[in-house]
Amino acid sequence: MKKIISFVLVFTALLSFSIISVDAASSVGVYINNERFTGNVQVTNNTTYVGIRKFAYAMDDDARVTYTSSNRTLTVETDNLKIVCKDKTNYINVNGRYFYYEQPIYMKNGIMYAPILNLYKAFGANIKWTDYRGFDVTTGSGYVRSGDSFYKDDEVYWLARIIYAESGAEPLKGKIAVGNVILNRVRSSYFPNTIYGVIFDKKNGVQFSPTINGAIYKTPNAESIIAAKICLEGYSVNKNILYFINPYKAPNSWVSKNRTLFAQIGNHAFYY
Repeated sequence: MKKIISFVLVFTALLSFSIISVDAASSVGVYINNERFTGNVQVTNNTTYVGIRKFAYAMDDDARVTYTSSNRTLTVETDNLKIVCKDKTNYINVNGRYFYYEQPIYMKNGIMYAPILNLYKAFGANIKWTDYRGFDVTTGSGYVRSGDSFYKDDEVYWLARIIYAESGAEPLKGKIAVGNVILNRVRSSYFPNTIYGVIFDKKNGVQFSPTINGAIYKTPNAESIIAAKICLEGYSVNKNILYFINPYKAPNSWVSKNRTLFAQIGNHAFYY
């Protein structure tokens, strides 16, 4: 009898969870130019996802969408736009630019999903949220500036190199956080106002050891370049972090004793 009751309780709990999941997804409306989006919508980790293929068609009737199974990559092309989305990555490549989001792209039942709060930007669109309706997307230009015209070569060059030299083996988010430290210093009145100036700053002693040991001149890997471009797009783990250390290699550093810890990402601890 106890086994039967336990089974009923477990089955009821699973059924309830399933109902909650379905209700959560169906309760989030997505509208494009005031028309209900009839494509796939999922809510995962408090993030609203849309099926990329149907969203692309809804944004542009002439969109061409292809999927390459060998590298699990979906590509959307229009006359002025090329969007590359890869399964399990946290960024979208749009005309050579990189838009990052905390939650990753994923595949489910043969459909590739991306967070709508990242994907809409790829089409040069606008978005707003209303409690009674959900997401309202309004089409705009239909494209974004290319990476060649948006990024400054010298900024990508030096930012990618310091990211690689300091965190080449770290996860992508750790690389981004290192880039954030550099750009936060550029914006601070206490440090030089250029990326190059911050990296080679010696006013209060050498700030980054790769400028001394020569690692700053090594060619960065692809992910370090992507991290640099994500930072230059404006994405920030935190807009106030100014220092980072490896606490395992420098357990008694001046930074750890005098600055406030923000978080540890990978092998680096980041401080305000």
